[in-house]
Amino acid sequence: MSREQNIKAQEHLGDLINAGKVDQFGDVFAADVRDHDPAPDQGPGVKGIQDFFTTLGSAFPDAQIEAETLVADDEYVAIAYTLTGTHQGDFHGLAPTGRRIEARGVQIGRFSDGKIVERWGSTDEHGILTQLGASVGS
Repeated sequence: MSREQNIKAQEHLGDLINAGKVDQFGDVFAADVRDHDPAPDQGPGVKGIQDFFTTLGSAFPDAQIEAETLVADDEYVAIAYTLTGTHQGDFHGLAPTGRRIEARGVQIGRFSDGKIVERWGSTDEHGILTQLGASVGS
């Protein structure tokens, strides 16, 4: 696939996340996508990624991801993004606080046939927990 097609798929993923349409992640992730940086207790493949974003959406129903920087070639798309949301559900055992969070993250996706087949990345969960008032180690 071309660089432009991969960027379009990456942008579609952002739209799906922001709309809470995790059931449509198969549009942009291969069923057996390999996540090199899974969240704690995240299962494998696209189902594991869907489950993670379902949990995130339950904790932060208004969660939005905005790409700040995007770099791409014919195989990889890398984005630096900002995640925002309001804590309205359980998150890592923390009861809802009503606090607004803003965290930075990075994702690198390797594409094949217009779908992400491998991904690397992380979001500043330490920063999120700190913003929610949790006592976290350094």
